[in-house]
Amino acid sequence: MRKSYPSRAFTIIELLVVVSIIALLVGILLPAIGRARDQAQLTRSQANLKQMGTAAATYGAEWKDRQLTYVNDNIQRYGTGGYTATAAVDAFTKFEQVNGYEHPMVCLGYTQGVVWFYAQGKYNIPIDWTTKLGAFRVPNGRQFSQYLNDRFYDPIYYAPKDTAVMASVEQFFDSADEWVHPNQTGGSVKFSSYCFSPAAMFSPDVFSYNKANGKYYTDEWTLPGGFRSPSYSSAQYSNLKTHMTEHHWLQNRKKACQPALTGGIYDGCQPYFYNGSFESAPVTLFYDNHVGTVGQRDAIDACARAAQQTGHTNGGTWSVDTPLGGGYVDNAGGGYYMDYGLDWTSTSYHILTIDGIKGRDVLSQ
Repeated sequence: MRKSYPSRAFTIIELLVVVSIIALLVGILLPAIGRARDQAQLTRSQANLKQMGTAAATYGAEWKDRQLTYVNDNIQRYGTGGYTATAAVDAFTKFEQVNGYEHPMVCLGYTQGVVWFYAQGKYNIPIDWTTKLGAFRVPNGRQFSQYLNDRFYDPIYYAPKDTAVMASVEQFFDSADEWVHPNQTGGSVKFSSYCFSPAAMFSPDVFSYNKANGKYYTDEWTLPGGFRSPSYSSAQYSNLKTHMTEHHWLQNRKKACQPALTGGIYDGCQPYFYNGSFESAPVTLFYDNHVGTVGQRDAIDACARAAQQTGHTNGGTWSVDTPLGGGYVDNAGGGYYMDYGLDWTSTSYHILTIDGIKGRDVLSQ
């Protein structure tokens, strides 16, 4: 006769214990997975900048140590004698009248047998004070992209943490064309996640101390050779001067879109800028080609120490004397979008570096 045994099932207590253990393990693993993912994205951004640094060095090797430039060295000659809201447009118009041909535009790339360009003006010069746009925002112009992968919308120009930007452009990464027409991108060009230092693209004299007016800025439209591209070797503090950086607040980010800047080109979102919070620490390429991060607190501290060393209230690491104005104190408007920051970081290093390529954005690395 076969013996029967009572069935053995899990009790409610045992099930709760198992579920609790699983929940505990998930709670332990998820932060670790998040940190690993964050580190992978950070590493990817570092690799992007490292490759662009190599491309910039190759460009310099082919152009007698010069940096990338989209503008004639002597465009100042065609200006009207000083900065105005239309200074660039007026100068390029005069250039064509005098020379009989158009000034070269920023080439975006070839597609379907057509060459696409930006209109002449604000994108040719390092930075346009009225719009805060300029050549510094276009590292993926064909004049530079030919040293990389020959495409405007290439993953190398976009940081993986730049989610709003990536959502707008990643659909074009597989395109065989060098350029994708604006009608296919929502009607506007999607800028790179990275930007050059515009101050370093001008002649150093533009951001040097002017004894005549006591300012760390001389109007580039009045300065002969003000737009002349400086050489890489002119960087006196190559390990302390930023060359390229993440344009948006990506590292240690708490908020993404800037609510005060509506209608952003990235599907309605305009991310906070790299100087938008004390917590920001953008991945940055320096002129000695090393890649690191620059914490905003470190940049602000460096500016204060530099001002103390010079003895000038406007003599920190970046100029408060440009047409953008601003100051070194909290809650001061002006500078590079300082009035759109999350917590009034009051810094515009990299963009407005005193002495340009010859200056410093940090005091140690």
